[in-house]
Parts: sequence; structure tokens; C-alpha cells
Amino acid sequence: MGDMTNSDFYSKNQRNESSHGGEFGCTLEELRSLMELRSTEAVVKIKETYGDTEAICRRLKTSPIEGLPGTAPDLEKRKQIFGQNFIPPKKPKTFLQLVWEALQDVTLIILEIAAIISLGLSFYHPPGESQEGCATAQAGSEDEGEAEAGWIEGAAILLSVICVVLVTAFNDWSKEKQFRGLQSRIEQEQKFTVIRAGQVVQIPVAEIVVGDIAQIKYGDLLPADGLFIQGNDLKIDESSLTGESDQVRKSMDKDPMLLSGTHVMEGSGRMVVTAVGVNSQTGIIFTLLGAGGEEEEKKDKKAKQQDGAAAMEMQPLKSAEGGDADDKKKANMHKKEKSVLQGKLTKLAVQIGKAGLVMSAITVIILVLYFTGPFPSPGPENSSTHKMRATREKSHSQLGGPTSGET
Repeated sequence: MGDMTNSDFYSKNQRNESSHGGEFGCTLEELRSLMELRSTEAVVKIKETYGDTEAICRRLKTSPIEGLPGTAPDLEKRKQIFGQNFIPPKKPKTFLQLVWEALQDVTLIILEIAAIISLGLSFYHPPGESQEGCATAQAGSEDEGEAEAGWIEGAAILLSVICVVLVTAFNDWSKEKQFRGLQSRIEQEQKFTVIRAGQVVQIPVAEIVVGDIAQIKYGDLLPADGLFIQGNDLKIDESSLTGESDQVRKSMDKDPMLLSGTHVMEGSGRMVVTAVGVNSQTGIIFTLLGAGGEEEEKKDKKAKQQDGAAAMEMQPLKSAEGGDADDKKKANMHKKEKSVLQGKLTKLAVQIGKAGLVMSAITVIILVLYFTGPFPSPGPENSSTHKMRATREKSHSQLGGPTSGET
């Protein structure tokens, strides 16, 4: 190709870029759809639409030899048009959200219900309790003291639940904060080699823009999508995206597509960056998984606002069909967040909680029937002590011995 400056490269064989609109000869949607193609299909698309990879470089106003000029206005313009090489993480959960999640534990819910019932019963006094209490004032003095302090049990259960919930929520919040801090520090320290203004420089991965000429070599993890423009015996491991363990050989005439998140296993070369951030293949996957869901929600809201009356007419049907789909999606996402061990432990906890509920319900039913049903009340004439004394006196009378009254 020979040595040439950026201005010479831009002026040579310029195509009609005005038909594509914008500052560059390629739009974001065109590049994004191009990177979705593979192997020969991508080669045919490049030849039919652009001519070759050098023509794509010209449209992106970059040079395969010297790269981008590297001026601040040009880099800022590319970030605005094609996006930044950054995948926004999920919005962190607030402390109140973590508290609410901790409260969803089945065991804690059972304890909360038990505490509320205990508090309610401690403040409930039957109507005839005062008269019976006067008749047995001396014998029931200790019972009255226990009844007055009966609220302590319910309050203690509630206090224990509050402590467990706060500790759990704080631990989750602190772990998430530490994880995000570590992830941010790793992203800031990660750098990649690019060519700008004819100089080979290393820049943070987040500063890579569309049009950069990146140098790739064995062991690199590709930070963005791009087209292979020069190299020697380049082999890529695309198992992180496709699941296929076979290494893919890259060449300009067979398969020039280089995808972010894939590893360079052999060889070296150069590529022109065509998609970054949420517009790259890795970014699209993260967006579908929910990592970049906020931006998609904003786009959906704007699209809904621009739909007009036609969208309003179809709204009832969409809401009826989409409601169940959203609920299923949320349920599936909630299930995917848990590991196999966590799922089994959760299932075991639910089973234990259900068993506890059944046993507590049986106990309550028995107690209610005992105090309100046909069973005799535990009065002095029906007490076990009275029955034992009557039995002893009967046996003594049969043997002719003295009874307790005669002694």
C-alpha cells in the first residue's frame, strides 16, 4: 500500500459518502449489522456494499498505516456517534431493596407472623378473666405477672428478625460495593495497543473508539469488534460467544470478522475497530441479559412516545400478551441468579418452613379445642393432683389404713 499520510489516504479513491449521511460514510446501524455476519457471508457483504476493508477505513476516516489522528475533537465526535467502549453495569440495589429481599425469607416470614400473634395475644384479656382472678388472687399472683410480661416474647422475636435482616442487608451491600470498586479498578488498569498519528500507544480499553487501528497478538482479549486488515496466521478462540472450542483462522478473503470477548490463540495482526461498547457483539449479549437494560428501556420509552395513535390502539393487546411474558422473564431471571446449591438450600428451607407451619397450625387447633371444646377444663377438681389424691385415699380405705383426713 506504501507510506502515505492520513490526508493522502482520505483523498484517494473517496466514495460518495454524502449518500450515507452524517459525519462518516458508515452509520452505527450499518456497522452493527455488518458485525453480525460470519465468514463468507460477511466477505460478500463487504464486497457488495463497501468494496473492501480499505474502503471501510476510508469511510471511517482512518488509515490502516497511521491510524486515527488522535485529536480530542475527533475522538469526542466518534464517541458521540458510535458510542463509548463501555458496557454500563446494572444499577446497584439500594439498602432498602436489600432489606426487602432479606425479608422475603420464608423462615423470617414465619417468625414475623408468630411475633405478631404473640404480641396480639399478650394484650388480649378475656371478659371473665377479672372475676376468676379475684377468686384465686393468691394462687394466680405469679400468673398475672407472667401475663403482664407476655409481650416481651413477641417483641424479642421481632427484634431478632430486625437484627437478622439488617445484618444480611448490610453484608450484601458491602460485598456489592467492594465488588464494583474492584471491577472499576480492573477496568481502569486494563490497556490495549492501538496506532494513533503513526505512533504505537497503549490506551485504556474504555478510550478505544470506532476507527482505531488496534494491534493484536497472541494472548490478547479483544476489547471491541473489528475487521481484520493485516496479519500473519491469526487464530481466534470464539468459544466465549459461539460455544465452539475449535480455533477459527482469520483472513481478509475468508473470515475477517473479529469479535469482542474472544481470545487470540496464535499469530498477530491489525484490525480496524467497527463496534464498541453496547453495540459490539459482547455488548449486545450483555444487553439481552440485562446488564445494559437501562439504555434499552430508555430507547423503548422514546419509541413508545413516537408511536402515536396506532400504538395506543394496540396497547390493550400488547399489555395482555406482554404482562405474562414480563412476569415469566422476571421469574426466569430470578431463578438464574441462584446457583444449584443455593436453589437446593432454598427448597429445603421452604420445606422446613411449610412443615413448621403445619405443626404450628395443628398445635393451635388442639389448644383451641382443648380450651373451648368438649374437653374438661383444667380446674382443681379435674387436676392430676386431685385425681392422684383420690386414688390414694381409695386404696387406703380398702386396706383399712388411715386416710389423709384421719391423720
